[in-house]
Amino acid sequence: MAGISKRLLTAAAATAVLGSILAAAPASAAESVAWKPCADAPDVDCGTVTVPIDWGHPERGTATIALARRKATDPAARIGSILMDPGGPGGPGAGAVKEGWQLSPEITKRFDTVGFDPRGVGDSTQIKCGLAELIADHPVVPRNQAEFEQLAEYNRKLGESCNRLTGPLAQFGDTKSVARDMDAIRVALGEAKLTYYGVSYGTLMGQQYAELFPDRIRALVLDSNMDHSQYTAWEFLNSETQSVQAEFTEFAAWCDRTPRCALHGRNVSKVTRDLQDRAARGTLKDPISGEQVTPMDLASLFQSNFYGPTWDGLAKTLKSFADGTTTANVRLRDETAVNTVFQGVFCDDWRLPVHNFAELETYRRAAAALAPDVKVNSLGWRAVTGCIGWPNRTSNPQHPLQIHGAPPLLLLSARHDPATPYAWSQAAARQSGNTLLTYDGWGHGAYFKKSDCVIKATDDYLITGKLPARGTHCPAVEPDAPESRIAVPEMPSKTDF
Repeated sequence: MAGISKRLLTAAAATAVLGSILAAAPASAAESVAWKPCADAPDVDCGTVTVPIDWGHPERGTATIALARRKATDPAARIGSILMDPGGPGGPGAGAVKEGWQLSPEITKRFDTVGFDPRGVGDSTQIKCGLAELIADHPVVPRNQAEFEQLAEYNRKLGESCNRLTGPLAQFGDTKSVARDMDAIRVALGEAKLTYYGVSYGTLMGQQYAELFPDRIRALVLDSNMDHSQYTAWEFLNSETQSVQAEFTEFAAWCDRTPRCALHGRNVSKVTRDLQDRAARGTLKDPISGEQVTPMDLASLFQSNFYGPTWDGLAKTLKSFADGTTTANVRLRDETAVNTVFQGVFCDDWRLPVHNFAELETYRRAAAALAPDVKVNSLGWRAVTGCIGWPNRTSNPQHPLQIHGAPPLLLLSARHDPATPYAWSQAAARQSGNTLLTYDGWGHGAYFKKSDCVIKATDDYLITGKLPARGTHCPAVEPDAPESRIAVPEMPSKTDF
């Protein structure tokens, strides 16, 4: 500050400087965690941390962040705590840990596993939205300008209900605020530096933590990365759709080489395109329920089955649709609870404007042309269209990842990821200058794909800080392969980032 002329230091500049100082200030006011057995998981400890709703104005109220902890299984070997988040937006990390989500035994031996429900989510202070507004009928794929405006009105009313029922927190669900909450958690856990594993949308939390607090990191693993430098709706939807079409090609090749695939010996692409044509004409029915199957239903079916991947079940479902037969394995729509936090967080983190039906329809047609089998990535479509008409401003918009002064981080990605494309992790690694470990297989969440190679390299980094060599690739493990030699951790089931 001494080198800045007082004559040139305007009030606005002084405010900006003060804001940057506050943004990087330690969360020293955070209390320690008062752990007690969880009511719904007595073998797990539960606790909370209190944080400001608005970190820029702490006097404007507080929110409670829920934590769940499984203690290290070998106290003599304990290194510290590892904070974990399963993604989303809206994934409850504390809830996942209570249900058994954890990393390998080598990690759980040495670290307390601590999951947190991000602000607005689960057992943390919730972002609540109106049920009537949430379930109101609305066009998912508008067919004209009038329906585009109906979708915008639906999103506007839903967002306004969240603001009305929640209060200020509804406009502070952004990931930069979550990153600051993570630092408060670190302090409350008594950790001098943060050890963190984040997957999917949890990588954006880790990325932004590293931007804000690079000197407070011990080790960060970012698995299946978001790329927060994509500036347009088409750039986002294009990369998402190309990724899911590429995995369809991998699925079709698996059916060709795998006799137990229900579509083995058939042209999987032709079967799928015939189903798409029937869905577009409105003549495709679910053999069990008799309900009409829309093109977006088919897109969601591919998306959800590519996470694991669960190619065996997908093939059976497609066969049942094609042949008009029933099977217990048919699963058209995801039956998990609707996550009303998704738009409140995503639209606060991403400014991806779509101005009218003509623009949106251009994107839809372009996506279908580059992905003739799956047509569109349903998650990418939901993300982009969910912000049309959303009433709150984007407080944490996109920018290239900029990390300065942090220790080396480890990024992971599957080569064929349907939700966070491999190109996104490549971009995050390039922008941050960090190491990307590539799993040359399929699905979302590279650590959870039965790969001894990925698990060992990640565990070594978390325990010792040693990174794999740059450019390391781990071989693919067939989806129906037996368990690896290392005890394989499981990823929470999900159909979002």
